[in-house]
Formats: sequence, structure tokens, C-alpha cells
Amino acid sequence: MLDQPAHIRQGEELNSENLIAFLKAKGLASEITIQQFPSGYSNLTYLIQTGHEDFILRRPPFGANIKSAHDMEREYHVLSLLQKAGFTKVPEPVLFCEEEDVIGAKFYLMKRVQGVILRNRVPKGMAIDAPTFHQLSRSAIDQLVQLHQLDVHTTGLHQLGKPEGYVQRQVEGWIKRYFNAQTDDIAAMNETAEWMQKNIPTSNRVSFIHNDYKYDNLVLNADRLTEIKAILDWEMATVGDPLMDLGTSLAYWAEPNDADALKPFNLTWMPGNMTRHEMAQYYSEKSNTPIDDIVFYYAFGSFKVAVICQQIYHRYKQGHTQDPRFASLLFVIKACAENARKAIFNSLI
Repeated sequence: MLDQPAHIRQGEELNSENLIAFLKAKGLASEITIQQFPSGYSNLTYLIQTGHEDFILRRPPFGANIKSAHDMEREYHVLSLLQKAGFTKVPEPVLFCEEEDVIGAKFYLMKRVQGVILRNRVPKGMAIDAPTFHQLSRSAIDQLVQLHQLDVHTTGLHQLGKPEGYVQRQVEGWIKRYFNAQTDDIAAMNETAEWMQKNIPTSNRVSFIHNDYKYDNLVLNADRLTEIKAILDWEMATVGDPLMDLGTSLAYWAEPNDADALKPFNLTWMPGNMTRHEMAQYYSEKSNTPIDDIVFYYAFGSFKVAVICQQIYHRYKQGHTQDPRFASLLFVIKACAENARKAIFNSLI
């Protein structure tokens, strides 16, 4: 029922001898066991058990050279600032290691939050009915609104981003990333890129945003699944237009009629979950935020999710990772692109 680690994938082993010596020097452990969480497509996550306490270790993927997307020090800093700001839905950061010779890369350690994480299927032995999913989808938006309402200046979170011109920089940056990692000619990606550049909305909204907010980054209370205990994976968090955050979440929010390739990201297609349209409307009501340009934000989110997958797929094609799951990412890229194109063509999400 709880999110469980497994054996470490070949080629993604940590130098346990060095790590034990490092943690012992920090007074955390003299003896540890290491396992890897198999889910996720970006930064690698390991369970570190010391006999007294469980920790989570995060490090960049092997073969990655996208520094801004795999900055361990920044992610650690985000958790620290959120904790100081009184935002309780984050794991407690423990330490950051900038010495790459310990395990071959910079990494950080945080305390493990026990709970349920919904991946690509309902956990074994658990049944989730439609009313529970409906309330969980509402809770997810409630939590996102709470994050967006943090005062970025009094909390010090403003130092983590540059909100001026954020939307335009994001559009230009993700388009550039796509073509730098392109492996196949996908017409819908080209069309969406061109449309976004011509339809960037004017916005003066500024919030702290997660940028990868979806069910499988939420730790739920095992006894009450509608309660969110913690939000994980803050590697892309920054300061900018909160609707960019919502747009990305909606891009991950698969519905029953979406391509099957999109459904492993979330269980949002199961009965009871709100639709993308209902989620957007609920966010608007809870946050008192107009969503007149929601098609743009959804199209951008779909394009961005496609690019994230494209970058991983590109690394896979180059042989930097052997994970067999990555071979099917091309179908995800095409499905995201098609969803963006449909939204643009029909002027609705």
C-alpha cells in the first residue's frame, strides 16, 4: 500500500562505501541499507535506512547535462525555504552534499514521509471509490491554491525566480529545448510551438509554483486518502505566473478518452475525478483568478510535458540510460502534442 522501493537498477548503483563513510562523518549512520524507488523519469530517488530513521536521497540521472533541471542544491534550498515559510506539506531537508566524489554527483538527503503515492495503478490491496477520487481531486487543487497564495517576498521565495517576462522565457526556452533534443518530426509539436509564440498572454500574476504538480508527486495519508501529507519533486519550482503551474497539472490530468500513453502519469482518468475543465473552474473559484487564457496555459503545459519526455527519450536513444520504460516515451510525446493541438483548434481544454 505504501510506496515501496526495489532493487537498484543496473547502472544506477550508488557507491555505498563512500556514502556510509560520508553519513557516518555527519553523525547520521554507521550502517545503512540502500534501495531505489523505481518510479519517476527524472532525478533518481533512493531509500536510505539507518536502523534508526529512514531518509530519501535524491541525485541527478546518469548522463544528464541539463543543469537547471537537475540542480540538487537548488531543490534542497527550495525545501528549506518552504519549511521556514511554514508550508508544512514538504519533507524535512537534512543535508546537501556538493562533493561529487562521494557518489559521483551532488545529492541531498531528506526525511522520508510515509504514505501512499498513486502511480500508474491503484496500490495492491486497496480500492479507491469514485467519491474518494472526487474529493482527492478537489484536495489537490486546494493544496495548489494554498501554495500559490504564499507571500513570495516575506518568505524569501522571491529569490528563487524572476517573474518579469516569465511566460515568454518559458515558451522560448521549452521550444529551444525541444528542438535541441528532437529525434522525430512531429507536426503537432511544430504547430503548437508556432501558435504559442503568437499567443503569449499578458499577466502580472506572481506566485511560487511547483511546475510538476500531479498525483504521483503527492504523499497521501494511508488512512484518509483525501489528505495530502507532502508534495515531492521540487526540482522545477520557481516564481512566476501560477496559471503556468495549473496548465502543467492539467496537461498531466489524463481523462478517460485520452490516449492510453498518457494514463500512466496519473489515475485521474478513473471514475470520480474531476475533468480538466472542472479542475480549471474550481481553481479559478478557489483562488479568485480569471482563466480566460486557459487554453494557452494548457497547450503550453502539454508542450512542456512532451519536451520533458523528449529529453529523456533522447538520452535513451543515445544510450545514456537503459531503463526499458523510456522506449515508449515517443507515444507520450505524440499524445501530448495532439492534446495541445486539439485544445488550440477547439479553443477549449
